[in-house]
Amino acid sequence: MNRYNRHIILSEIGQVGQDKISNAKVLVIGAGGLGCPVLQYLTAAGVGTIGIIDFDVVELSNLQRQVLYGKSSLGKNKALAAKERLEDLNDAISIQAYPEPLTYQNAILLFYQYDIIVDGSDNFETRYLVNDACIITKTPLVFSAIYKFEGQVSVFNYKDGPSYRCLFPSPPKKDTVPNCSEIGVIGVLPGIIGSMQANEVLKIILGIGNTLSGKLLCYNALNNQTSTLKIKRNDMVIQTVLNEKVSFKDQKTSFNCVNEDQDVSFENIYLEDHIQYVDVREPHEQPKVNNLNTKLIPLSVLEKNLDQIDTSKKTVLFCQSGMRSKKAVEILKERNINNCFSLIEGATEINNYLKEQHKILSNDK
Repeated sequence: MNRYNRHIILSEIGQVGQDKISNAKVLVIGAGGLGCPVLQYLTAAGVGTIGIIDFDVVELSNLQRQVLYGKSSLGKNKALAAKERLEDLNDAISIQAYPEPLTYQNAILLFYQYDIIVDGSDNFETRYLVNDACIITKTPLVFSAIYKFEGQVSVFNYKDGPSYRCLFPSPPKKDTVPNCSEIGVIGVLPGIIGSMQANEVLKIILGIGNTLSGKLLCYNALNNQTSTLKIKRNDMVIQTVLNEKVSFKDQKTSFNCVNEDQDVSFENIYLEDHIQYVDVREPHEQPKVNNLNTKLIPLSVLEKNLDQIDTSKKTVLFCQSGMRSKKAVEILKERNINNCFSLIEGATEINNYLKEQHKILSNDK
């Protein structure tokens, strides 16, 4: 009551609305200039589950606008660094960090786990990937983009509204549009635009106000002018994505939540013999898996360490959430190492299961 008092006393929100916020699941793509303010305000608002996916690390040049971080964050993965800072802001919610790139292989599975997707990416390839995955999974998308002193915000794929492809059917040619690292951006702009994104997320969760679905809000920081452009839904474009899975068409990926050929449950295999467990997370990631003989080979260096894989054994790979281990299986199978599987459970669930089995055995004794 004390933490969310200013929300609860608003007649438009109240306790019922705050409960909606607490039950919501939001995935933020990118923990950079736009992702930082989105994450801070959604965390402070009490969004129950927040996912953060980002493969990048914090650099000194980021601190000019990515104010979620400090000097102590330099060199750390952004998703993990953001999780650490945000848990200090609000330890009553669940924050899931995915320190990996968003790819055609993991987007569909990941998006199915969340109610709303927030795009804080800075490149067109990711924007189109996010848009198409949202259409396929029927997930609302809160979009934004920034350029020097200007920003854009919109809501796509919401209540049969238009998508990003309805506005921009095809991406520009590669390297024709510079990003922030090449052209620059005023430091406060991502904070302004990212806060607008967070506002749209909360309105969608609460079902209040008018969202930017069907509208593109354009903001100019130099003269404080705003303009709004109308966007019409293009059914042909959206149907093309659904029929042909535009971004995913030629990718080696399954659109099912579980691929029975390569996904296994720890409960079903942990008593098997002749299994080698491989942790594909980075060395600093927690929790460590106890009471299980594991080999650490981070996904980032897996291809260079294939000689560590004993091909005479079944190889079971795991990570934090099952995303990187799926990618690891694909890498091994491309190298003709076929007796390999991805654990559906992450490290925390493995430890919990082992603890539970230990209790059962202790009681039996």
